[in-house]
Amino acid sequence: MSNPPFGFGPPDPDKRGDNEPSDPGGAEAFNQLGQMLSQLGQMLSQAGSSAGPVNYDLAKQIALQNLSESGESKIGFASSGASGDANSAVRDAAHLAELWLDAATILPAGATSTVAWSARTWVEKTLPTWQRLCDPVARQVSGAWMQALPEEAKQAAGPLLSMMGQMGGMAFGSQLGNALAQLASEVLTSTEVGLPLGPAATSALLPSNIEKFAEGLELPSSEILVFLAAREAAHQRLFSHVPWLRQRLLATVEEFAHGITVDTSALEQLAGRIDPANPASFEEAMSSGLLEPQTTPEQKSALNRLETLLALVEGWVDVVVAEAIGDRLPGADALRETLRRRRATGGPAEQTFATLVGLELRPRRMRAASALWKLVGDQHGVEQRDRLWSHPDLMPTAADLDEPLDFAERLGSADTGDVDPIAELERTEQGKAAQDKSEQDRKDGKEDTGDQG
Repeated sequence: MSNPPFGFGPPDPDKRGDNEPSDPGGAEAFNQLGQMLSQLGQMLSQAGSSAGPVNYDLAKQIALQNLSESGESKIGFASSGASGDANSAVRDAAHLAELWLDAATILPAGATSTVAWSARTWVEKTLPTWQRLCDPVARQVSGAWMQALPEEAKQAAGPLLSMMGQMGGMAFGSQLGNALAQLASEVLTSTEVGLPLGPAATSALLPSNIEKFAEGLELPSSEILVFLAAREAAHQRLFSHVPWLRQRLLATVEEFAHGITVDTSALEQLAGRIDPANPASFEEAMSSGLLEPQTTPEQKSALNRLETLLALVEGWVDVVVAEAIGDRLPGADALRETLRRRRATGGPAEQTFATLVGLELRPRRMRAASALWKLVGDQHGVEQRDRLWSHPDLMPTAADLDEPLDFAERLGSADTGDVDPIAELERTEQGKAAQDKSEQDRKDGKEDTGDQG
């Protein structure tokens, strides 16, 4: 077992005064317990309060401290000197990328600002979204501990359980902080993991990380910056102008997390590993694998929907950016393939997310989705391709990724039959709303008649 942190632990027996009792079952043990509880209270107070299952104050402190110690606090570019130059380079790259994207999609620019972030800024700006994603997981695991305790134990150990809850929040916070520090030192843009982690309508690139990414590519840094700016801008066009997309992505992750079940029989084995005087033992227990979540059918369904939607997002971005850039950047094809492999093979970002939320955020079928979007654009035009995002029911399914030709043919049939699928959906929804209102009016009329009778 590791040494207690923060100087936490029983007094050194060699420093005991001459008048202090030596009986371990007597006054000395009582004094040690009192000192231990006092130190625990001070530690919990210093670590910051946490009303939820994760101590996000502690997570932020640990992440920022790790990044400062590793030298990840700079914005970059190292060769350009001042951070103002980095912001200017990022804005110029984004401006050029937006001009090129205008000809490749009907979706207008989605970002109202483009900024250069340091790794520390990434942590601060994305933490609210991580809180939304991580809370369901932590609540499920914390709830498993409570459910496993006998009722009499819950009643007898009320104050202790509250303290354990705080320590559990610290353990989760510590794990989250270390993971975010690792992720922040590697991500290239705010949308690299496929989710809208940052503030709405804000494109963000991390020049310091981009410098490290570019080291082995033998391509001009200006080309790499414009290419990544185009990907970030394309993501922002989707997240800003497809109203249902942001909520659908985050809600599907939440749905997966809410379905987590823990084998409570493993808690007995875990209990033997936890030292109440050593908060580090909580984190060690959490990462031991004994609480490995059991995947339910509902979770598998949510995971399939998430993987398909992520693949469609990443595939669309891949195709649109390729068409926008065309032959303008000589190294574009090599960059496109590098980023495809980085996303499809599950890089550090995906591995970290798997640790935090319990699932691999990997668009496994991105290449299939890219092929589908390319086929639809070639056969039916950019406008028809992009209008499919107007409603989730119009989107290709996992089965369509298997048979993209069939999907394209169905769109062709709708075109030749002068059927507007979006208008059809709107008419269907309006008809349903009118029917619901009519039904409600009929019920209200019956109630009024009954009252008068």
